[in-house]
Amino acid sequence: MPIDPDDLPKKKRDIVLGEDLYTWSAHELAERIAELEQEISRCRDAIGARSSTKAAADAFFKK
Repeated sequence: MPIDPDDLPKKKRDIVLGEDLYTWSAHELAERIAELEQEISRCRDAIGARSSTKAAADAFFKK
């Protein structure tokens, strides 16, 4: 039995900053916002981890 391409899961678009959003549906734009918010949260967590590591190093090497 042949596979219908419409039944296959759709590949997510890569996020390209500055991309033209004119052809995107409202649903696609909402998904993009959710993905970007998750990435922002991940970046903030990484900044926090680096800040706490730096603070620990500063405390250790403080005279």
